[in-house]
Amino acid sequence: MSDVKLTLSLNGSIKVEGNVTLQDHEGNEVPTKTDKPFFLCRCGASTNKPFCDGSHNRVEFKGS
Repeated sequence: MSDVKLTLSLNGSIKVEGNVTLQDHEGNEVPTKTDKPFFLCRCGASTNKPFCDGSHNRVEFKGS
């Protein structure tokens, strides 16, 4: 059983739950809220990348 759960929202973000470390392309840790789920952008329009800011609604992102 995995400690991490990823949930794809219909036409929205990726919900990340569990004990996970998020790193940037250089291996530096990206701070996240401790013990709380966080949401990653899938649409590419967020002004707070890699986190979702709800821009998928504005750009009418279509995903699975």
